[in-house]
Amino acid sequence: MAWLLAPLALLIERAVGYPPRLFRLIGHPVTWMGALITWLDTRLNQGANRRLKGAVMLLLLLLTGLAISLLVVAVTRRVPFGWVLEALIASSLLAQKELGRAVKAVADTLAVSLDSGRSAVSHIVGRDPDTLDEAGIARAAIESLAESTSDGVVAPLFWLLIGGLPGIVLYKAANTADSMVGHRTERHAEFGWASARCDDWLNWIPARLSALLIAGAAFLVRRADPEAAWSTALRDARKHASPNAGWPEAAFAGALGFELGGPRAYAGEVHDLPHFGEGKANLTALDILKALELYWSAMNLLLGLTLVVTLLLWRFLLL
Repeated sequence: MAWLLAPLALLIERAVGYPPRLFRLIGHPVTWMGALITWLDTRLNQGANRRLKGAVMLLLLLLTGLAISLLVVAVTRRVPFGWVLEALIASSLLAQKELGRAVKAVADTLAVSLDSGRSAVSHIVGRDPDTLDEAGIARAAIESLAESTSDGVVAPLFWLLIGGLPGIVLYKAANTADSMVGHRTERHAEFGWASARCDDWLNWIPARLSALLIAGAAFLVRRADPEAAWSTALRDARKHASPNAGWPEAAFAGALGFELGGPRAYAGEVHDLPHFGEGKANLTALDILKALELYWSAMNLLLGLTLVVTLLLWRFLLL
């Protein structure tokens, strides 16, 4: 039933997202994962053998997620249309609606003032907002949109198709662990090594599929360049420190004729990062809206492709 969950989960999340009232009432699955990661980090990330302890932390996290998701599947499969409940749960681990909303908020507030744009972008990126001018805010929002297209939508959907509810839960657990401890800081360089490597592996195929998806979506957007999207991804993706994040970022840059990347500041320290694309660098709020148009075209294309895959699998399994 895994392949039946994917299009329904996409539709549910696209329509309603994750209701704020529900978040206030019970939190969110990712916040639950984050609480467990914090608890394990506090207790295991000390003394010697931190790399091994970090691997143990990741294993405990994945086993917990697997056990809970298998229990949910066992229960839902015993009730009529229980797979719809599975799709509802899986939809909470997709981020297409919330991602679009958060990036649109940056465009809207940036059009009002620089300070409000900085405040909005600080919710979706980790770089120092006070150092950003208008172009820096717009670039940060578009880069976050591009990267999250892959690890917030395409990758979890990919693992949902592969492994059903347990597949998407395991992916989000590893991805959340990477975002929390997979940093090259003094505290987490060793402890987060296993989480970072696991996340790299899980995102390897989805990141490249995301670049293809963005190139395909560029056919549907006026003045976007599908050929440049793919050729820029092939040329510039390898510049990124991550083996995966550069693919969607470079594809967005090429498709829209933008220059993304470049120096940015984290915790007061400036990092000289590579550029992606060779186009317009002085980006504005209007350019964020152009990127959102490409993003939603990619989401529409993704839904269509997911439906086609589902129908083909349904046809194949009925033969």
